[in-house]
Amino acid sequence: MPKILEIGRYVVFFWMGEPNEPVHVHVAPNRPTENATKFWLTAAGGCILANNHSHIPEKDLRDLAKVIRLNHGYICERWIEVFGEESLRFYL
Repeated sequence: MPKILEIGRYVVFFWMGEPNEPVHVHVAPNRPTENATKFWLTAAGGCILANNHSHIPEKDLRDLAKVIRLNHGYICERWIEVFGEESLRFYL
């Protein structure tokens, strides 16, 4: 699982088994896990919470979403490096 960012105690990463999905990141406390929270990235530079399987508190989710939005371009660059430019598509 390529680690993209570390935000406090949270790690933001790509799950390698989902390359055919739109651009998204997983977030989990401390280390990548299979049941991580997922954020979809949007074409407009935002992100949408897809699920909160890690049971991250609401305040932390808001903070994480803000950092993910601020790093939208960087995340997309990393997505292309990992999955290829042809896989770059967005949720909305």
